[in-house]
Amino acid sequence: MSSTIVTKTNSQKIALNQSVVEKFAAFAALILMLIIFSLICPPFRTVNNWVTIALQTSIIAFIGIGVTFVIITAGIDLGIGSVLALASVVTGLAMNAGYPSPLAILFGLIVGLLCGLFNGFVITRLKLPPFIATLGTMMIARGAALYITNAAPISVSEPLFDLLGGRIPGTQIPVPVLLMIVVALIFGFILRQTRLGRYAYAIGSNEEAARLSGLNINRTKYMLYAISGLLSAVAGIVLASRLSTAQATAGVSYELDAIASAVIGGTSLNGGTGTITGTMIGAFIIGVLRNGLNMMGVSSFIQQITIGGVIILAVYIDQLRNKKA
Repeated sequence: MSSTIVTKTNSQKIALNQSVVEKFAAFAALILMLIIFSLICPPFRTVNNWVTIALQTSIIAFIGIGVTFVIITAGIDLGIGSVLALASVVTGLAMNAGYPSPLAILFGLIVGLLCGLFNGFVITRLKLPPFIATLGTMMIARGAALYITNAAPISVSEPLFDLLGGRIPGTQIPVPVLLMIVVALIFGFILRQTRLGRYAYAIGSNEEAARLSGLNINRTKYMLYAISGLLSAVAGIVLASRLSTAQATAGVSYELDAIASAVIGGTSLNGGTGTITGTMIGAFIIGVLRNGLNMMGVSSFIQQITIGGVIILAVYIDQLRNKKA
């Protein structure tokens, strides 16, 4: 009897150790990459470069945080890159039409929100798979952005709007980085501490059980896809402010980086698992990898191959984790 108890205790300890290793594996990988690139490439370890990495990562982090909510329910949102472009050009067109920048930004945010709600409608009411539904949204949003701008870039510049993509006055702190931290804290709190977050985990773990428990599946999915669309719009507006230009071609393939950041950070494509902290770490892994390879003069083609390999590795680890579970 006592030997059985000891065996169980040892098994629990081993399981706990494996859980701890898996939880911090992505963070350890990020630290290792920072050390390696700092040793190989001295300019990489300058403060200015690290600020640049944070600035470049912020856009992917915004949409990565949004898509994490969706992936936790075992869904997917392929339209976030196109929604980013559509929200940015709507904001740019509104500003050029004479609307004050806060109102123009509000228009852009509403567009993102509506795109997310449309995804929720197609998935919950028309019963289409999330992959197909958001693939359609991706094409519709991109096509709409190209049509209303005639594929031409829109110059946007106004002091308040420019501040979104600039630095805090009197400091060297980029506003997008500060905004990224605020967004991560807010949506991390929503995911971990609110009923909406708990519902997302419940749907991803077992949707039928969640339904039988009385959870309103459709309403929850509407809200989660709306968050994804809203944060895509935030990313588009911040990107337009940084570049002083809104482009219908912006955000191409960003959805892949965002989904990759979530998966690398531990969010399971099978649903039920994921954190905003993990997604932030995943976004920084992609940002550091891309920046480090750039500084080493590695071609963009090799960078794509490398990041693709990292994504495959992350998904493979996720599959192994699910088999063990």
